[in-house]
Amino acid sequence: MNLDIKGKVAIITGADSGIGLETAKRLAEGGATIILADLKEEELQKAVGEVKAFAPNVTVTSVTVDITDNESVLRFAKQVKEDFNGAHILVNCAGARGAAGDFLTLTDEDWQETIDADLLGAVRLCRAFIPQLQENGWGRVVLVASENAYQPYEEESPYNACKAGIINLSKCLSRAYSKDGLLFNCVSPAFIATPMTDAMMDDLAKEHGTSREEAIEWFLKNKRPNLAVGRRGEPGEVANVIAFLSSNLASFVNGSNYRIDGGAVESAF
Repeated sequence: MNLDIKGKVAIITGADSGIGLETAKRLAEGGATIILADLKEEELQKAVGEVKAFAPNVTVTSVTVDITDNESVLRFAKQVKEDFNGAHILVNCAGARGAAGDFLTLTDEDWQETIDADLLGAVRLCRAFIPQLQENGWGRVVLVASENAYQPYEEESPYNACKAGIINLSKCLSRAYSKDGLLFNCVSPAFIATPMTDAMMDDLAKEHGTSREEAIEWFLKNKRPNLAVGRRGEPGEVANVIAFLSSNLASFVNGSNYRIDGGAVESAF
């Protein structure tokens, strides 16, 4: 599939593993210049090597960025402007599960930590990079939300609220900046095999005294019984949709949210 993004500059956050890394590979395969962003330099360098091996003829680089720190995000945007004359594509895969537990036990600090990573992180990135997309006269922004925005789980109230906010933010921005040639969309994955869900399953395995694989089976049966395909999704299955939304193929898709959930969300809407 020709994404028609050759020569575009693509920013992918949360890019050292999981959905972010697989998205980088898809966009690199389409001919885009790739800038990977995440917290740890060593992990980013490994990711750069993987993307280069996947698409050896494109430029791939990385920058350490903390999306919970506005100054870090602003420095990142300035560097992209100076080195690449600005971005065309922004994909925000960075985030965290954040604080979880009984609602009455969660403090303001717990909520703020999750909001900083899962909602304000996207706000900071969009605020920093939208001017570059406007200057370039073409832009695609894809924000990663979650099934939790539609089907919230009681122990993850901060995460649920932030991911619902991401979908609303994307819709808001799609109305504000479409006139400038920018399109904004979301994807909402469910139970994808990423480091975040691996950690959740490792904690569950420890709690139950089982292996990770047994914990996954228990979780699917008892916590995600509506996941119709009966398995965890793969990062590449989400990346395929993100790549489409980042491309010229999605030229009439704006303000939308794509659930990539294996049927996990019960409602049709």
